[in-house]
Amino acid sequence: MNKKLYVGGISYNTDNEGLKAAFAQAGNVVSATIIMDRMSGRSKGFGFVEMSTEEEAKAAIELWNGKELDGRTLTVSEARPPRTDRGSNGGSSSRRY
Repeated sequence: MNKKLYVGGISYNTDNEGLKAAFAQAGNVVSATIIMDRMSGRSKGFGFVEMSTEEEAKAAIELWNGKELDGRTLTVSEARPPRTDRGSNGGSSSRRY
């Protein structure tokens, strides 16, 4: 089963292919995506890497967490599942007085 990792501290000079190549040192990379800002088109400095197995994901964390890539120190951890419960009313106050 694929395992998704969160990668923080990504250099603005790193692209998806560079991220994928770096993490390929730990095993088979299913996907590597750097999150981009919609307005500026620039990297937000974090992304996600999906490894093909749990073991490869653990190896990638050991290999890259706290290590430098393109001049920036990476933070690598297991990605948390997306938040789906954001409150009963979507976070807005809809009380009527």
